[in-house]
Amino acid sequence: MRIPTPGRVRPPVRGGLQLIAHRARFRPMRPTVAEPTSMAMTDGIRVRVQSHYLADQSSPRDDRYVFAYTITISNEGSRTAQLRTRHWIITDGRGTVEEVRGDGVVGEQPRLQPGQTFQYTSGCVLTTPIGTMQGTYRMWRDDGSYFDAQIAPFSLASPASTRLAEHEAN
Repeated sequence: MRIPTPGRVRPPVRGGLQLIAHRARFRPMRPTVAEPTSMAMTDGIRVRVQSHYLADQSSPRDDRYVFAYTITISNEGSRTAQLRTRHWIITDGRGTVEEVRGDGVVGEQPRLQPGQTFQYTSGCVLTTPIGTMQGTYRMWRDDGSYFDAQIAPFSLASPASTRLAEHEAN
């Protein structure tokens, strides 16, 4: 098989491959359903997440899908760390990305000594029944140094979108 040189246009492929390429080009893309849980460890700080869909606050007819997520931050290291800021990357089912930055979490900037844990619950509203979140917490040490504790990607998925993804996989 000859690899085309840059700037050279290959003629269209005839037959079945052309049809497959044509279908793939116009097939709507669906995000893969990730797990509703995640865990990451950065410099002794463990961040665990569990998300769930809030049907009673959602209105699919109005493209309103509400999710809650519970975060548990544990200091499993040997040095104290304080959560000062957050950075979220939220991606909906259409691939639209929104970034959210702010001070602390739920109005607090928890300072965790070794062995301590902080837990909170917050929420997210999407216009699609599925999405993902991931991000970082900026953690400061008592000596003035800092690092970004990772929040591993986790899914936001309504039960209907989860069933649809399972059906399409089979």
